Amino acid sequence: MNKNDDLNKNVIMNTYAQLPNVFTHGEDVYLYDSEGNKYLDFVAGIAVNGLGYSNETLKTALKNQIDQLIHVSNLYYTDTELKAANKLVKHIGLDKVFFCNSGAEAVEAAIKLARKYAKHKGYDKANEIITMKNSFHGRTMGAISVTGQTKYQKGLDPLLPGIHYAQYNDFESVKALVSDATCAILLEVIQGEGGIVMAEKEFLTQVKQLCVDKDIVLIFDEVQTGIGRTGFPCGYMIYDVKPDIIALAKGLGAGVPVGAMLATNEVACGFNPGDHASTYGGNPLVCSAVNVVMDEVLSEDMLAHIKEMGDYLKTQLLELKNSFACIKEVKGIGLIQGISLTYPPKELTARAYEKNLLLVGAGTDVVRFVPPFTIQKKHIDDMIGILKEVL
Repeated sequence: MNKNDDLNKNVIMNTYAQLPNVFTHGEDVYLYDSEGNKYLDFVAGIAVNGLGYSNETLKTALKNQIDQLIHVSNLYYTDTELKAANKLVKHIGLDKVFFCNSGAEAVEAAIKLARKYAKHKGYDKANEIITMKNSFHGRTMGAISVTGQTKYQKGLDPLLPGIHYAQYNDFESVKALVSDATCAILLEVIQGEGGIVMAEKEFLTQVKQLCVDKDIVLIFDEVQTGIGRTGFPCGYMIYDVKPDIIALAKGLGAGVPVGAMLATNEVACGFNPGDHASTYGGNPLVCSAVNVVMDEVLSEDMLAHIKEMGDYLKTQLLELKNSFACIKEVKGIGLIQGISLTYPPKELTARAYEKNLLLVGAGTDVVRFVPPFTIQKKHIDDMIGILKEVL
């Protein structure tokens, strides 16, 4: 227990169940606290720090950008923003980019664009959104309204109206909610906070065709699965089902706070100047990080490494499952994986923390593994070794 834990709680608002450590620095896949303890990190800022800690290319780019330009108004273009936008369009496969500061903001922008697009097309009554039960889309009022978990919505009524919740991977439940008032269907290709639940290809294909037939906007929240986490630039590429809008954040800035909403040319026409904005969105500093991430993470070598480490991680987790009856299932792909347990995940993550391994839960029964992309087999072996001791 950190001696200053009570002092920390005096000044930090009680919105997180924080561990007592005060972390001071990191190196690759390890974090170090103020008392000199070293932790193997399989959380990575909750799927954020893809480049690990103290990445020299990222540090150099940020330092150089600070010397040049940190921020200007979005009334003007900047070279770093244009470079980042062009790289996103190239790698992600949609046509237009709106930069913001977080995943929740990217989702908010997607909600607004979907409703604006419906009006642009003359569907004046189309303002309702179908989302999925057990989903998670962020903490702002719009994002929490489309989140399909009541535990996050408690005490926040009234929520955004016109939101309906379908069953994930159940096409008939989605179809039953569609009406002339539907402007968008929103879902994650892998439910992260919901417990590392992967979409079924047939489900996504059917939802996509329904959106085409009914002229409904299809939105994928890839905040957690985008930017290489699955071994692909975006998770939708696993299924070959392209949406009209994608929300990105987390790994997009490798720790620098940045989000982005991408849309096809057709749907992007729903926004006109003044319809949406973000003061800090896409400023030169954050876009310098985005450019590094695009070059480093979405290179062929790194994506191949993520797939290789993901396969190795899955193999080791499956062997673990064969040895311990408390592990019900191994789930996920690439470097977003999980094990479902017969008891609450906090019991495992707490004991792992005592042995200097950082893990995080997902859903009600899953321990999540979302390490930096720089992870090596030796790190996975060390993690598995600690899990064996704990289990």
